Parts: sequence; structure tokens; C-alpha cells
Amino acid sequence: LDWWHADRYCEQHFAQLLFEPQDSEQDSFSKLLQSHHIRGSVWLKEREGVLHKPKRRRGHTVPVLVFRDKTDTKYVKVLSDFPALPAVTACAHLQWDTRTQEIATIFSYAVPAFINEFQLRGFVDEEGFVRFALIVHGHHSPYLPVFRADGQWHHFCVTWQQENGTWAIYADGKRRASASGLCAAGPSAPQAIYGQGTFIIGQDQDSLGGTFRAKESFSGNITDLHIWQKVLSMEQIEKVRSCWVIEQDHVFGWSLNALELESTIQTVTAQLLCPGPVEECGVLEVGSSGFGYASCLQTLPFICHYRKDAYWQLKRAQLESSHLLVSRVNTLAARTVPSFPWQIPDSTFISDVQDMNLSTALSALDVLATVLREGEKSVLEPSDLLAVLQLLKQVSDMEIQEGDELEMLEQLGQYYMEVTELILEEQNIGAWSSVSQVIRGPMAVVELCDRMGSLLVPLLTAGRTKITIQHGNTGLHRVMVKNLWFGYGALQRCLSSSAVSQDVAASDGGHKGVSTAVGTAVISSTLLGDHQEISTSVRYRLQHRAQVPLGGAWMVISVLSLVLLHVSPDAGGMWSTAGCSVVTSLQDSTACFCNHTTNFAILLQVSEMQQITTKEEFTLQTLTFIGCGVSFCALIVTFILFLVLRVPKSERTTVHKNLIFALAAGEALLMFSELAKSNQVLCFMVTAFLHLFFMAAFSWMLVEGLLLWSKVVAVNMSEDRRMKFYYVTGWGLPVLIVGVTLVTSFDKYVAGNHCWLNAQTNVIWAFVGPVLFILAVNTFVLLRVVLVTVSSARRRSKMLTPNSSLENQIGVQIWATAKPILVLLPVLGLTWVCGVLVHLSIVWAYVFIVLNSLQGLYIFLVYAVYNSEVRNAIQRMKDKKKA
Repeated sequence: LDWWHADRYCEQHFAQLLFEPQDSEQDSFSKLLQSHHIRGSVWLKEREGVLHKPKRRRGHTVPVLVFRDKTDTKYVKVLSDFPALPAVTACAHLQWDTRTQEIATIFSYAVPAFINEFQLRGFVDEEGFVRFALIVHGHHSPYLPVFRADGQWHHFCVTWQQENGTWAIYADGKRRASASGLCAAGPSAPQAIYGQGTFIIGQDQDSLGGTFRAKESFSGNITDLHIWQKVLSMEQIEKVRSCWVIEQDHVFGWSLNALELESTIQTVTAQLLCPGPVEECGVLEVGSSGFGYASCLQTLPFICHYRKDAYWQLKRAQLESSHLLVSRVNTLAARTVPSFPWQIPDSTFISDVQDMNLSTALSALDVLATVLREGEKSVLEPSDLLAVLQLLKQVSDMEIQEGDELEMLEQLGQYYMEVTELILEEQNIGAWSSVSQVIRGPMAVVELCDRMGSLLVPLLTAGRTKITIQHGNTGLHRVMVKNLWFGYGALQRCLSSSAVSQDVAASDGGHKGVSTAVGTAVISSTLLGDHQEISTSVRYRLQHRAQVPLGGAWMVISVLSLVLLHVSPDAGGMWSTAGCSVVTSLQDSTACFCNHTTNFAILLQVSEMQQITTKEEFTLQTLTFIGCGVSFCALIVTFILFLVLRVPKSERTTVHKNLIFALAAGEALLMFSELAKSNQVLCFMVTAFLHLFFMAAFSWMLVEGLLLWSKVVAVNMSEDRRMKFYYVTGWGLPVLIVGVTLVTSFDKYVAGNHCWLNAQTNVIWAFVGPVLFILAVNTFVLLRVVLVTVSSARRRSKMLTPNSSLENQIGVQIWATAKPILVLLPVLGLTWVCGVLVHLSIVWAYVFIVLNSLQGLYIFLVYAVYNSEVRNAIQRMKDKKKA
């Protein structure tokens, strides 16, 4: 086989192409090959090479002819003398002008006896394809599509030979059209294309070397034209596409010195990136034990190399297998598709590599998915797993041909993802472990799905710029970046338990006792350009799994680190931080920068802690909504009473009214904030007003504390000036805080999953910071008020009842202590202190929600129902009504 197919053959048999032997091994190895009658050269694989060498593109600087617009004047004449051509191949690189759909002549060759001796014409069809037709001695082939009219450079070759009139058109390395009978040799046909003619680029000759017509002229760019006096093989055409020149029978080579240019023709120098195989691959010369190089497209013997442990594990899996899955798949295939040529072999050692086409691959995966689906809960044998992986490799190595139906291709992707998901089920962990030396971990599946994603490129069109194919927790999404993700099945379970290196987990020192888990779906990202993989710097933001189940408990994220996974197929992979760094690390996501595309995940170092269950979370949410509803109603009633009952105006009632209004507005918004999540602008506005009203509520709680302080400690300020100060504190301070926060943190103001301040950034401190300060001040005020109240109560008790018992005195002091605490707690906001203790136990979460949800009801009872001023106002209204 050629180097590429040899390498693929070994890889599909869970081996590797022979590596270069060490010096000490060369003699014994050479004797071993000779004993098996292997002579000449055999393929070698470079030790530092990756499994799949990317097809390297090399620069090729060439002069380009620019045919700007269709005219009857622009032409280029080839100055070479042409012999008679019983066979011919013409190749060039072409950039088609997409502005016109009229017929264009790429080149025309005319002789005195016949004007249309050899010609290539084309036009753009309604579907956006360039169609070519070949003319030989006036005989015309049909116009057939060869490449898309996308304005990009394309390589083409046309061939013809007089025997049977066989012709073919190639584009971008693939045969697009071929047939026979085009001016074949016979009594009425010439034996060959005549020699000594005139070869014109860009125009159709209606007379020898002249009489051009604008509507048939070529518009676009053309370069690197070569002509041979023979039909090039597919291998040679691939070489020409790779910017090699085949010297044998070469009758014209690209050079400006060999061209006569019409005066208005422009030339530019361009660098073509020539796709194609690496020019030479390593070989071992059997007998001489020497090393050399040969064209990678040659067909040479090759040897697949197994590691001993992998070989014996593979043998054991084959011997212990019942071949149950294999027989079920093959039986179903024979029953459903009688003419089906494909079957799973019993042995992965000796099976041939089958070059699959789309329909064969689709049928094979359909049958396999059906069998796996029926036995979804059954455990795969190690040999079954190997057989499935071998099929997945063959499908991912297939080539999509022009004209393949896109619906079939998309269905193939669906089946591929389904089979991948089924073999990654948790019950198959044992099978993966049993073949750990052959396939070192499920990360081999990531590499296979990555290859499969590249096959789906034809699904992307101008009208469909992205595709997402998913089954269960496994899927791929592709726009320009090809992404794969894998759910928490066997893949992540294996990675979490075994693939994490100790030095990564303990790299920050002081966290060696903390367990490590994969915190995101393992992802593979590849950037593609012109169907070629491009390695480039990228930024990612990965969402964490909010909770990581481990051992029946739940985990809370404490330390984050970014790692990427270097994957070598069939070799599992290892964690490494090389080339990647953490940009920002938040509780629910991590942003990272990598200087290349890769396979990677976020490793979370976690500490165990019992977290709330779904049922507890629902209970807390229900309590919050009910409590907020009761609180809101109570606050509204209290506010209305203060307005309607004409309670005597005072500093205290004014402060109470402002606090009640701010708190009611905040709780009303809070109850319905979830409804705004779907609208980004509305959610932003709700967050801003929630911030403002809750900040105002706490500011008025601070004013309540300052008002109390003014009653306890003498304050040198008039009542009028005090009220102005209170309004500035109660409303001015919140407006200032919210305004500054919006200006400085507009783009990161709102949380990602609900309408409130972003708790993953410093924005949250625009609320938490002032609240902690206010709570600290009010706590100090309350302590001072309690001390003064207790002291006054003690003095009053001694004056009024000097002979009272000790029990009575203690009771009086306890009530003197409890009364101000009970009265002042709701307006000073000190119930919010419980929020600091929530992380310690679920009990504190219930206490916190109950106390704060019922804050409004508490204010209604203390400051309305049991308020003497309110009750006196109600009594006055009753008396007035009675009168």
C-alpha cells in the first residue's frame, strides 16, 4: 500500500506502522524480514510523528495571468511547438470569476486543418457549480460539474487518449467526470490530436490564432499550466496537484518566457498553497539495514507493530470472546440488506480494511446501532468493544465523494453519535478496562469523533452555517470551530478516576488531600480553514457542572485549575497544562486561553459537603415565594394605614413609611424577577431596580438606627436638618451606589442564570459591602439601646418597687432586654445576619428565609397592629364616625 493506506491499515488493527529500529535491533530485524522473504524497501514511521500526519501544504510562488472581465482582445499565446498527441493531459490552477455565468474558454488549440482541435470550456450553473466540457476535434463532451464557483483557487486536470476516446476531468485531486467514445480512433476520425498548432489561453479561436468573441472569453485568473503527451495516472495527478512537475513526456511547462502576452494582460506573483501528501516518507532498506526516503504515494510492503502487552491483551480478548455481538450484527445485516457486502470480522487481527462509501457506512452503522440499542443494558465483551471501534475507525477514514446525498451524510453523523454514546455507557467500564493496553481509555473515542466531524463539512452551505448532531450526552457542533462534548458516562468516570496526574492535583500546594474531578464535558475543538486543520490561539469559556456526584454525597467547588488533555489515539492521553492558562476563574465557569486547538477539560479540585437536594431546594423556593407574598401584602397595608389614618407626623413615622415603601417595591420585583430571565434587556432593568430598592431598604434601616441613636445620645442637629440628612442617606446613597456600579461594571452587572447582581464578579460587593456595614452599625446601635433600656428599667424598678423579689427584678430586666430587640429587629434588618450562617447547615437556610420573608408581616404587627399611635388614630376615626 502507499504510506497513507499502510498507516491507516495498522491503526485500524490497533497497531502502528513500523517505527525505525534502534541500532542494536537492526541486524536481527533485517534477518527476520529476510526470513519472511521480504526484500527491498518497507515503510517506516517517524518516532516523533503523530498517528495521522496532516497533509502538509507547501508554498509555491508562481506568475499568475489576470483576465479581468470578458473581452475580445485579451489573450495569451503559448510559444511552444506541439507534437502530435495520441494522448494528452493538461493541468492548471484556476480562479473563476463568479460575476458571470456565460460560457468561458479556458484554452483552445487550433490547427490549420481543424479550428476546434482541442479545447476546454466552462460555465457556472444555477446551483453555483462550474461545469466543464472537453472538445476534441470538434466532438463535444457534456458539461459536467467539477468544483464550486466560490472564488477560490482550484486545481484541474483534463486527459484524453485516442484509444477508445477515453477522457476524464479531475478537480482538487478527485475524478469528477470520465467516459469513453470522445472522437475515438476509427475510419472517420484522426489517430491523434494534430501537431504544430496554435495554443491560446483565455479565448476561443474562430480562425487560426485569432477572431475572438467577448462572450466566449475567459474571466478570472490562471497559472501553473502544464501539458503532457500522455495520460497521467491518479497518483501522478496527485503529485502535480502537490506542485510537482512530472518530467516524462512533458511538452509544455509554465514559464512567462514561453508565453506571448497581449499588451493589456496583467501578471501578478502569487504563492499557491499546494495541498497534497508529504513529498517523501521514510523507508527501511531490507538487507542493507539502511534508511532512506521514497515518495509517499508509492506502493511498498509494510509491517504493523504491536506492543507486547497490547498484543497479548488483544489475543486474550479474541480467545475469550463468544462473538455474540458480531453474530447478531452480521445476522441482522444479512436479513435486512441481503446484498450487503459488509460484515464485522471475528478477528481484529486479520480483517481487511474496507474502503467504505457513504451508503455502505450508513447501512453498517444503522445495523450496529439497532443491535446496541436492543441490548442497551447488556454489558459489551472486550472483543465486541474492539469490533465496534474498528468499524468506527473505518467510517471516520472514509472519503465523501462529490454528489453524495447530504441527508444520508447527516443521518450517518446521527448513527455515529448514537453508537458512541452506547459504548460509553457506565456498564461498559469493565470492557474498557479489559482492553486498556490496546485502547488506553475512552479518549480514543474523542479522536474518532473529531475525525467524523471533519467528514460533515459538506453539510455546511451558505444557507446552513452551523450543524449540531447529538445523541444523549454526546454530540458535536460545528460552525468554523468544530466542538465535541461528552457527558458524564464511562468517558468522564474513567478520566476522573485514573487519568489525573498527582502533580496537577497538588500543584498549588496545600490541597493534596482534596479530590479532583472533571468539572466540564471533555471537549475537542478544531479550527478548519479550506477543509484543512489550522492550529491557532483560542479563548474558551467552559460552564462547570454545578454539582459533582461522588460517593453518594455532593461536592462543592473550592479550587479550580485548567488542564488540557494530550490525546494520542489508542493511548488514552495525559493531563497537562502546557500551552493553556486560566484567564478568569468563577464559581460556575472558567475562561481560559490556549495557544493552540486541542482536547481539554476543566479539572475541579473539590471538597466534600452535603448540599441541598432538589426537594429541599423546591421547599426553600416555595417558602420564599409565599413569605414574600405575605410580606408584600402586609407592607402595603401598613403603608396605607400610615397614609389614611393621619397618624401624627413625626421623624419616626416618616422614616417608617420610606422603609416600608422601599422594602415593598423590592419584594414585589423579587417575586416576579424569574419571569424576566428570558428577556435580556428586561432582566437588566429588573436587576438594576432590585439593587436600588433593596439598597434603599437597607439605607432606611441605617436611618432607623441613626434615629434611635439620636434618641439615646444627644445630637446637636435640628429636626429639619436631620430629615434632609436622612433623605440623602435613604435615597441618595443607593442611587449613587447603583449609578457608580452601572458605569464601572455595565457588561458584567447581571448574573448569567437569574436577574440579580453577578455573584461571580466583584459587582456583588456593590450590595454586600454596604449591607455588611449597615448591619454592623445597627448591631452597635441596638446593643447601645438595649444597655440604656436595661439600665433605665433597673432604676425605675428600684424607685417604684424597692421591696420586690429577686425573681421580679430579673423578670423586669429580661423584658427590658427583649422588648427593644423584638421591636427593633425588623426595622434594623439584623435578621439578615443569619445569611452569613447559611453555608453551615440547611437549618440556617430555613431560618434565614422564614425570618426575612416574614419581615413585612413583622413590621405590620409591631408598627401597625400594636402601635399605640395607629390604634389611637383608628379610635378617633370610630368616635368621629359615631358622632
